[in-house]
Amino acid sequence: MICDYIAAFRDRFGVEPICQVLSEHGMKIAPSTYYQRAAAPVSAAELADAYAANTLVCLHRANRRVYGVRKLWHTARRAGHGWGRDQVGRLMDLAGIDGVRRGRHSTITTTREQSAPRHPDLIDRAWATPTRPDQWWVADFTYVWTLAGFVYVSFVTDVYSRRIMGWRVSTSKTTPLVSSALEQALFTRRRGNAAFTATGLVHHSDAGSQYTSLAFTEALLDAGIAGSIGSVGDALDNALMESTIGLFKTELIDRQRSWTGRADVERETAAWVHWFNTDRLHSSIDYRPPVEFEELYRHTTTTPALEVA
Repeated sequence: MICDYIAAFRDRFGVEPICQVLSEHGMKIAPSTYYQRAAAPVSAAELADAYAANTLVCLHRANRRVYGVRKLWHTARRAGHGWGRDQVGRLMDLAGIDGVRRGRHSTITTTREQSAPRHPDLIDRAWATPTRPDQWWVADFTYVWTLAGFVYVSFVTDVYSRRIMGWRVSTSKTTPLVSSALEQALFTRRRGNAAFTATGLVHHSDAGSQYTSLAFTEALLDAGIAGSIGSVGDALDNALMESTIGLFKTELIDRQRSWTGRADVERETAAWVHWFNTDRLHSSIDYRPPVEFEELYRHTTTTPALEVA
């Protein structure tokens, strides 16, 4: 690629001056290297690598530039490319692309109301238990610093499919922040299935005052949902939700130097959630997007109607 650039402008600026400027900007190349490369034909293998690397760059960009080797390899396989994992890693190095790395986020958003009654722990950290969608939902919220002050983002996630069912952005961390995310989750299901009922569903969270409030407890009762709150009081009590928020911070929030305010966070969160649910591959569900995983469940569990003779 650098040699092609030099070839395009050599008649105008000369090879040596171009190499000098490129080297000063971190792309070191000697004039002799260019001349040697210009005299050697491109091999079929090099051309194939170039096309493959370009394809991987396109797939990487289509997935918000967050995938590392493992997920980009699975993405390429789903797109019909038979490259091996090591080959994908080599081509990523060739193209200069890499995935984001999750850091350790330690944020305190929970304010416990010690005197408030709380639901029992119906989950007991048995995260592998659900065998269908809408068996367990988990919920939590986090904060985002913006130039206009802190905003708070709440999520409701289906444990079985990892799908984000509802979310909300607010400038205050009061009960409406979490109750509106629950309302959106219920609306999401009812929009797809008018006969949907939440009776028997378990909603799990930490012991934050928003989740133990009378208003939120009544919202759960009205929907026929059983409330559940972690009993130990550490991150493992709501590990799956901690993971989702960690991805939200790593793949979206921490990649931008600053956020202007609520509208900015809300707009980009909406785009990220859509990608997270419809395109992002999740290793815990066989490298499928959540919506696809739910469709697969419905397809494999629905009994076909008998044909009428």
